[in-house]
Amino acid sequence: MDFFRVDNLSISFGGLKAVENISFSVEKNKIFSIIGPNGSGKTTIYNLISGIYKPDKGRILLEGEDLVGETPDRIAKKGIARTFQNIELFGNATVMDNLMLGRHIHMKTGVFGGAFMWGRKSRAAREEIANREIVERIIDFLDLQSVRDSFVSNLPYGRRKLVELGRALALEPKILLLDEPSAGMNTEEKQDLNIWIKDIQEDYEVTILLIEHDMNMIMGISDFVFAMNQGGKITEGFPQDVQRHPEVIRAYLGEEVA
Repeated sequence: MDFFRVDNLSISFGGLKAVENISFSVEKNKIFSIIGPNGSGKTTIYNLISGIYKPDKGRILLEGEDLVGETPDRIAKKGIARTFQNIELFGNATVMDNLMLGRHIHMKTGVFGGAFMWGRKSRAAREEIANREIVERIIDFLDLQSVRDSFVSNLPYGRRKLVELGRALALEPKILLLDEPSAGMNTEEKQDLNIWIKDIQEDYEVTILLIEHDMNMIMGISDFVFAMNQGGKITEGFPQDVQRHPEVIRAYLGEEVA
């Protein structure tokens, strides 16, 4: 049984076939990258996986369970978290508060239950402490200690992208969907991000689906690459093989690869 699989996934908007008969499988604890030019359907696939869209046909299987028809919050509870091309954070909340919101699916007493605790021994208090310990480890992991109490709106763009990554990680996902995580980052930030993504794969044992236009990142950290254009599959395989595929060169890279 495949750990994660999409099977003949299709969706149209009006007369436009945004995704057509897409199938792929992802092994557990691997980095699986989806590449293609703008408008090729990559983010639409993420929206289907995360329950924002419902496919016209096809299946989305996590450990054999079909997720089609589930709501986004139910899919998150089953172990799928994501980041977005455009940062989706609470700018007027601190880094710590944004990461704590990522723990909401694990909280029985509610996100703000700890704020109303009557004593250190209450269930809400114990839960608050346990969740804060998990978030503190993520803050250390992503080197966000110096900004943990800063409002997100005051942070530079690269740091905000890391906070969004941290919030997704706080969900303790089985699968992490990263949508253009390096967009807007400088060279040094991208290098650090490469290391963090590999560390998430190895230390947290998370399976990662990656959409990314930076081909250096794709080539450097991917275990497997799926290339698409205009809603359909071009090819899939190991990074170096996909990079050399003539249709990929024509549709995405735009240049010959030696």
